[in-house]
Amino acid sequence: MFDGLQNQQGGFPIGQAILQSLIYADLFDFPLTADEIHRYLPGSPISATFLHNTLEDGFARHHLSQADGYFALAGRKEIIPIRQQRREIAGRLWARAHRYAAIIACIPFVRMIAVTGTLAVENVKSGDDIDYLIVTAPGRLWLCRALVIGLVRLARLAGDELCPNYFLSERMLEIPVRNLFTARELLQMVPLYGPATYARFRSANSWTTAFFPNASTPPACDVLRQVDGPFKAKVQRVWEKALSGPWGNWLEQGEMRRKILRLSRQAETAGLSPSQGATIFTTDCCKGHFEGYDELILERYRAGLQAHGLGPELQLVQGGSHE
Repeated sequence: MFDGLQNQQGGFPIGQAILQSLIYADLFDFPLTADEIHRYLPGSPISATFLHNTLEDGFARHHLSQADGYFALAGRKEIIPIRQQRREIAGRLWARAHRYAAIIACIPFVRMIAVTGTLAVENVKSGDDIDYLIVTAPGRLWLCRALVIGLVRLARLAGDELCPNYFLSERMLEIPVRNLFTARELLQMVPLYGPATYARFRSANSWTTAFFPNASTPPACDVLRQVDGPFKAKVQRVWEKALSGPWGNWLEQGEMRRKILRLSRQAETAGLSPSQGATIFTTDCCKGHFEGYDELILERYRAGLQAHGLGPELQLVQGGSHE
């Protein structure tokens, strides 16, 4: 099936890599632009020009579906208008995501806020929630989380579903689970608050370049807008001063013990073990992905590779650097 796919430079099977990128995106009914294919192309780094030339040299016409600047797997042209519809929904949701991020930024000990999940790539269905990854000051993760969850409950009364399901402290910026799903989630997240912390976060997770070497910069997003401001910093300083010292330590320890016990039982009920990495509850991390979604996606991705004649060994296409 790979006749014509070996458009190579230095032996690099660019056609196979393009297919891998689109097979993964297809799991979410998500066609890609040429720039997105380049950003999330597995394997070795190549120039955007080389990628664009490959698509224009007949590869897309013979092996893909395309319309309106989007590319999908052959026979999957129907997902292109779906993406356009979902982007319109995302446009409305972004305003609320920024508004709540601005409130979260005032909460003491918050150091970074990033939007993750479907909204980060503007692939939102009606009713989807707003996923956040939040980085906190060391020694105050669980207290900070309790305050954020208070906002989640208030937002629900207003009809908005917030899902801050991943908290890290600045002591643990390196993500312990290293796979294609996690790398993709980290690289497509949109930082809204704490640019300096975000830069450290990206540096701590430079392992992601082994999966997607062309995604060295934050995602290009026309809704990217930082919510930093002097007022937020002043509010934070006042509350952090009040919650520092023995009183804050007592609250942190009590909340941590109570929540780790409850969340660990919830993970056990869901049949998740700590070794799977979907749930992590420690002093410096609260990761509550109780659905085990990452393993499900990776299973479906492997099945997609096999259906297109790509074995599991090609999940990372190896090769030299191409300019």
